[in-house]
Amino acid sequence: NWTSGMLKMFTLLTYKLLVIPTNFLVRSQFALVVVHMQLVLQFAKDEGITLGGAHSAQVLLARDTRPTGEYLLDVATKGISAIVGSVALDMGILTTPQLHWMVRNKNRGLKASEADYFTQITESFRHLLELTPDDKGIDELNEKLIVDGANGIGGLKLEQIKPNLARLDILVRNSGKEGEGILNERCGADFVQKEKVLPLGFGPNDVGVRCASFDGDADRLVYFHVTSPSKTSVDLVDGDKILSLFVLFIREQLDIINGKDNKGLLPTRFGVVQTAYANGASTEFLKNLGLEVVFTSTGVKYLHKKALEYDIGVYFEANGHGTVLFNDDFVSRLESLTARLSEAAGSPQKQAALRLLATSQLINQAVGDAISGMLLVEAVLQHKRWSFQNWCDLYTDLPSKQLKVKVKDRTAIVTTDAERKVCQPSGLQELIDKEVVNYSHGRCFVRPSGTEDVVRVYAEASTVEAAESLAKSVARHVERILGFC
Repeated sequence: NWTSGMLKMFTLLTYKLLVIPTNFLVRSQFALVVVHMQLVLQFAKDEGITLGGAHSAQVLLARDTRPTGEYLLDVATKGISAIVGSVALDMGILTTPQLHWMVRNKNRGLKASEADYFTQITESFRHLLELTPDDKGIDELNEKLIVDGANGIGGLKLEQIKPNLARLDILVRNSGKEGEGILNERCGADFVQKEKVLPLGFGPNDVGVRCASFDGDADRLVYFHVTSPSKTSVDLVDGDKILSLFVLFIREQLDIINGKDNKGLLPTRFGVVQTAYANGASTEFLKNLGLEVVFTSTGVKYLHKKALEYDIGVYFEANGHGTVLFNDDFVSRLESLTARLSEAAGSPQKQAALRLLATSQLINQAVGDAISGMLLVEAVLQHKRWSFQNWCDLYTDLPSKQLKVKVKDRTAIVTTDAERKVCQPSGLQELIDKEVVNYSHGRCFVRPSGTEDVVRVYAEASTVEAAESLAKSVARHVERILGFC
């Protein structure tokens, strides 16, 4: 069973071999095939995958609701079928995280159908709600939640499981039903997070109601609040604050089991992984909790790999893509501890251990998942009896500004320290440092874009104006040194 990354490489390699006519196998195309083969071989080595011999491979495929889906599925199936020993399995119309979950379960010898996915997340959500303490206050939490489905597949899947979600009244807008809206058009997590305005279909009547937004393939999640009947701006809860909420909840359960010195029944290495784009206020908040916070280069593949080093590793990007990873050995120790703990009614340690086990089942440990992430958010808010405002008040984000600078050669920028420092060209980092010291709570870094021929500039400061000024000052240095394009 191959991961999606290996699928992409093998499919692309096979496609190259199939579509290049024998009389037109030019050197550049052949070189590209060789490079792809080297990537595949290195991936197989890193993942311990045996190639060739009697081993067969199953490649799981799925599509979303876009008109191009059937064609792309057919092309991918043909490419996979051309690989000796491989079998393509059409899993149907799914969210991206559902497919990742299925691959993970297949590789572990576990049930891996869509029905199994729905059963696991709804049952673990129900279990978490049942473990909510009775002494958390007498006021009922507002159970209403409006979800922006970005006119993608996530909204449709959420509609399917709504009837099975107790203590949660969900209304789905931009649901993706046929003929109702365009994918990600003025809606979705990316739109809300970047623009900080209401998505399509939301308005004055939603003031005071908790709202969430998925992206088109449902692997990102952000929350927001309509601030005023007369304004289109929103109070945003992005990936940094979702991470902080999860961290607080998990830390609370570990403290109940172990005590605050973490030397009790279940010693745990608990780590938080962020990128340079994480708001500085969130990083300070997490460090003040005494947590181990580490940084990686931008990209989920780096975050996920680092989080795997911990007993419990949590990562999120500000855009709302992230998850919680539980080490297999830790889960085994947790299950063993749960079996040993007292069955006495109200045993705090047993209840905390059961909550952690339910969390490990609810969250999608293969990849960021808007649906399972949303259910964990809702369970934690109910557990803590928190309103949306309580959540917002965890800390105040520092104002930030991002700019793109067109340059002659973006690869001239070489970074270190998880992309937070420039080591080439010489002298640029010193100029950035001189600018930063002029601003209260100033922070700035530059990095070459991985997708565009530009250099990205990110700046933070105590005010919006200061953040913009810092970003522009650093951008001018980048233009001068690298040459404006």
